[in-house]
Amino acid sequence: MIRLGSNSPTRALILKNFKIDFIQNGGDFDEDTILTTNPKSFCYEATKGKFNELYKKYGVEDMPLLVSDSVVTSNGELLRKAKDEADAKRMLELQSGSETSVITCMIYKSKNKECIDISITTYEFEKFDEKHMQEYINSGECFGKAGAIMVEGFCKPYIKSVKGYESTAMGLCAEKLLQFMD
Repeated sequence: MIRLGSNSPTRALILKNFKIDFIQNGGDFDEDTILTTNPKSFCYEATKGKFNELYKKYGVEDMPLLVSDSVVTSNGELLRKAKDEADAKRMLELQSGSETSVITCMIYKSKNKECIDISITTYEFEKFDEKHMQEYINSGECFGKAGAIMVEGFCKPYIKSVKGYESTAMGLCAEKLLQFMD
């Protein structure tokens, strides 16, 4: 049993799909306090900030703690969560027909082990269909996701090529996590 330090339903689903028992306790870390615009640095700092908050609160004596965060980058731009429909559309248009990377950082700590991992999954997308993209934005599914990206949903039919794990792109590299769990 591990403690998932995240409120993300997608991360919870990844753990369920990989048959990892967990309880879920998210935190309140404010990502807006992070000043860097470097995608890898931002992702690490956000994960470390969330980890430090939850480690102080729960520790790892009762169960290991797992914290993860993801960002998206396309055309050299850091893409966080869309603020509104216009922001989601701008992000998706940036990714349409181009290479887009999802960077996921995770920190796993138990009494005996600590693992800090940064994984990247890169997609090459076909051009997104404008009507389909607008339907996706209107559905609201794009909100709460870094870069408004949903590789397991909206983006799936547009994937030309992929390098990396889908779980990384969804927010938690379970394949690597399994190697470090006690």
